[in-house]
Amino acid sequence: MRVVSLLPSATEICFTLDVEPVGVSSECDYPPAAKSVPAVEQSRIGKAADSAEINAQVAAAEENGGVYEIDATLLADLDPDLAITQGICDVCAVDEVQVAAVIDDLGLETDVLTTDPHSLADLYADVQRIGRATDSESAAIERVSAWRDRIAAIRNRSQAIESAPTVAVLDWMDPVMVAGHWIPELVRVAGGEYPLADPGDRSRPREWREIREADPDVLITAPCGYTIEEALANRDELTDRPGWDELTAVQESKVYAFDGHHYVNRPGPRLIETAEYLAGLLHPEEFPRPPGDVAVTLE
Repeated sequence: MRVVSLLPSATEICFTLDVEPVGVSSECDYPPAAKSVPAVEQSRIGKAADSAEINAQVAAAEENGGVYEIDATLLADLDPDLAITQGICDVCAVDEVQVAAVIDDLGLETDVLTTDPHSLADLYADVQRIGRATDSESAAIERVSAWRDRIAAIRNRSQAIESAPTVAVLDWMDPVMVAGHWIPELVRVAGGEYPLADPGDRSRPREWREIREADPDVLITAPCGYTIEEALANRDELTDRPGWDELTAVQESKVYAFDGHHYVNRPGPRLIETAEYLAGLLHPEEFPRPPGDVAVTLE
């Protein structure tokens, strides 16, 4: 079966099911083999020095045809049986409406599978849907069963710990956005409380005063699409804000830069590792701390 995956999480799912796509998105960089697969779309957002500039570029692109452009010629040449896209965020990846329109214009006989996950249960369901669509359902069932066991092991261990620190995870810094969707659930699995959003809530901009009022015990910055190095390079977007030094997380040296690009913003197989890494940050006396290429203290 010829599969085109237009978002990184779906590409990771395909590879974990031993289904190698014939086309991917420009953001698909894991596993490493995905980098050698032709990219069917490109982002119209260029490199920028800070979060505010990127945010402005996104807003301008959305008013002028969208953030992503599909290579219709390449898509026609690949002639896929299945295209996997998403409906969760127009900024994160090309959406299903745009994909369906291009496929229709080209007259391709391509089925479109749309993902819209907001929880671990949604991830498990998406994996099984992709498994059924790609004749790899048995592998999907096996993977999901193993992931459920790992999540249960983390939850059982974390629930035995008396303390439950309050946590805020930011998936953008200017404007400040609190991570929603699966992150509140993962924080709870890892043994923390997440006062600024409920499981399944969408990520959305917040006033800085809301972060100050919540005064989390642990603050994690994991900007969408940013590496740890990029998050650290833009740390002043947080540290220069009023009241920064008064935050409990700052005073207790529990502020971290986390690899949002790979572990926070993608609803794919590595969310299971994300739960394990979060547990290591929240309860380092009980769980292994995450490796330095995943999370570091924001000095």
